[in-house]
Amino acid sequence: MPVNWIDLLGYAASASVLVTFCMSTMLPLRIVAIASNVLFATYGAVAHIYPVLVLHLILLPVNATRLVQILRLIKGVRAAQRSGLSVESLLPLMSHRSVKAGEVLINKGDKADRMFYLFSGAMEITELNKRIEAGAIFGEIGIFAPEQKRTASIVCVSDSEIYEMSESKVKQLYYQNPAFGFAVIQLIIGRLLEDINLLQLAPGNIGSSTVLL
Repeated sequence: MPVNWIDLLGYAASASVLVTFCMSTMLPLRIVAIASNVLFATYGAVAHIYPVLVLHLILLPVNATRLVQILRLIKGVRAAQRSGLSVESLLPLMSHRSVKAGEVLINKGDKADRMFYLFSGAMEITELNKRIEAGAIFGEIGIFAPEQKRTASIVCVSDSEIYEMSESKVKQLYYQNPAFGFAVIQLIIGRLLEDINLLQLAPGNIGSSTVLL
């Protein structure tokens, strides 16, 4: 008995389902799943198999919604790559305080429970003899470190104005805001590479561990 076009439609719909099971990435999987829904809905309509028709008419908007969410996530990550970390958007979530010259802001071994933004003034990482100028964000690496401890001290070189964000708020933003999370990852990687270069250039410090602030 020859195979008619309705049977071919059913085979094509079944093959599309098989293809989705072979996929490991979400974007093409959702696209093929939508095509499968269309094929099965068409097959159910022309073959008068209404349970199949109803099922895939329900699944179609579900897969379409998930596809839109994935595309928005990709767009957000790409935007984060271009824009970086916006300090202005973080300031309303941070608390402000003044620090006097000579005051120790961070002691080596302290719990890393805050991220800082230096609004004005200057500070120094004592173990690296590295100066921190106004406009810098620091202290974010230790928050995500396994032991969550500071591995260097920071002392105020001049009277300074700082903003700080709690560990819980940083982690909340990291998980809830993909753009913020991606920007933090870029900031941490850049800081690690910078600290490694400083340690390699410092006499007697070759092979030392990276300073995690």
